[in-house]
Amino acid sequence: MAGAAGPGTGPGAAGGDGDDSLYPIAVLIDELRNEDVQPPLESLATVEETVVRDKAVESLRQISQEHTPVALEAHFVPLVKRLASGDWFTSRTSACGLFSVCYPRASNAVKAEIRQHFRSLCSDDTPMVRRAAASKLGEFAKVLELDSVKSEIVPLFTNLASDEQDSVRLLAVEACVSIAQLLSQEDLEALVMPTLRQAAEDKSWRVRYMVADKFSELQKAVGPKITLNDLIPAFQNLLKDCEAEVRAAAAHKVKELCENLPAEGRETIIMNQILPFIKELVSDTNQHVKSALASVIMGLSTILGKENTIEHLLPLFLAQLKDECPEVRLNIISNLDCVNEVIGIRQLSQSLLPAIVELAEDAKWRVRLAIIEYMPLLAGQLGMEFFDEKLNSLCMAWLVDHVYAIREAATNNLMKLVQKFGTEWAQNTIVPKVLVMANDPNYLHRMTTLFCINVLSEACGQEITTKQMLPIVLKMAGDQVANVRFNVAKSLQKIGPILDTDALQEEVKPVLQKLGQDEDMDVKYFAQEAISAVAQRLRKLDCSAKASEEPSARGADKNHFLRPRGPGEDTGKGPAHQLHGNTRDTLAQLEIAELVHFSQSGD
Repeated sequence: MAGAAGPGTGPGAAGGDGDDSLYPIAVLIDELRNEDVQPPLESLATVEETVVRDKAVESLRQISQEHTPVALEAHFVPLVKRLASGDWFTSRTSACGLFSVCYPRASNAVKAEIRQHFRSLCSDDTPMVRRAAASKLGEFAKVLELDSVKSEIVPLFTNLASDEQDSVRLLAVEACVSIAQLLSQEDLEALVMPTLRQAAEDKSWRVRYMVADKFSELQKAVGPKITLNDLIPAFQNLLKDCEAEVRAAAAHKVKELCENLPAEGRETIIMNQILPFIKELVSDTNQHVKSALASVIMGLSTILGKENTIEHLLPLFLAQLKDECPEVRLNIISNLDCVNEVIGIRQLSQSLLPAIVELAEDAKWRVRLAIIEYMPLLAGQLGMEFFDEKLNSLCMAWLVDHVYAIREAATNNLMKLVQKFGTEWAQNTIVPKVLVMANDPNYLHRMTTLFCINVLSEACGQEITTKQMLPIVLKMAGDQVANVRFNVAKSLQKIGPILDTDALQEEVKPVLQKLGQDEDMDVKYFAQEAISAVAQRLRKLDCSAKASEEPSARGADKNHFLRPRGPGEDTGKGPAHQLHGNTRDTLAQLEIAELVHFSQSGD
């Protein structure tokens, strides 16, 4: 290669101290200075590091678009040829990614040379090169003329699909999708399908897995006729494959396969040729297979209709809801809305709800947690009356679960249910049960009451919060456990924006003052935080009230909690007069005075 290392370019001369790490940089600099050296990207496309080669190929592909057809043949195509005939396999693998970008704008003579080089790489002695060629076979086929696809690409596809290396054969399956889209039905049946049928029964499970994974794309590429004649039997074999990975990949494609079948005769095909194999997978020995099926099987109900769902699918759903694998059960529950749309809530409740209730009481807390997350969805599907009858008790039981994550999720669940069913439902059904927990002997459950009030107050509004929830919070300020008391302070701060001025002044203020003198430092801290927040809330309420009064009435101050009384108050020279100033300093001083007064005043 031109610009080969000469005197002064060896490792010892790369740096003054003989730093070997600088040698590659020195070589690169020498190559950039030399006019007859190969382009740097060409050199980078030959290195051993795969990431570097891939980035170099990506850059070369982009650069190719900037060439004119003449410049492309003069400079870029020769580069591709050099890479394709390089001594090291690394350069030949890089070349595979460059044929498709230069072929469309080349002359016919050059196109023939490009195809010849690609054919050579497809039969290269090195498996890595054949893998690279197989991975680019479909891309290259898309830019070729149809005659060349049939006469050259299809034989290459056949050879690669029969390669001794299964890593090459599985990549040929991926190329099959692109090739099938280019050919007519007759050519497909004659040229491609024998090879595809062979791949579906390949001795290597990895090749069969690739067929299963690409099945929906293959189905769309070959069309309905070949699907019925060839792909359906192949799919049946994949569903009962001896390898669990293959069965799982095929199970994932069940819904897509059924959706893509022709509308005419689809139900018959599914019931006779697909459903029997699905029934076998429901009781598969591998949990990944069952989980894959559970994630898609509910979607079949919308395809098969109400009668078939009730008679054939519901027993399968019920079996999966009782499966020992939690993921299987959760995949069924997360898709219940599909079935509800088809068969209605009554049939759903009679068939599946008992299993859901059993799952909601599962010994594994992560299973219970997942059920809680789906409870708002179930509530919307089942309706208020049915929910209260069947599932409300579960939601309340979760509030006293021994796992904190369950109690926290159950609290958030209540808020979502109130948003769905309304404040009247909350007032009659949820709030009374939550407030009873304030007297629970377990302090963790008493704290859960506070957590529930925090999230329910916003959803329920001022009236319910003030009349029903606030008295309980204030009463709990005298709890013997410090954790409960400082959570009372946090709750009063949380619900403060919902309460009116009278409640804040007459009920919240004295309790927070008392908590501010608590012997526990955490209680004191959170009480002072709440005092500051509530004082700011009252100042805003007072300012809003004054802004709405007539100018003649602005001198009357109804908020004794807002500011300290000074000698100059009645003459307009005290803090009340300063409130109407425009400077930031005046407002800051007033706010400090408010906080001091709030923490010290008995009014």
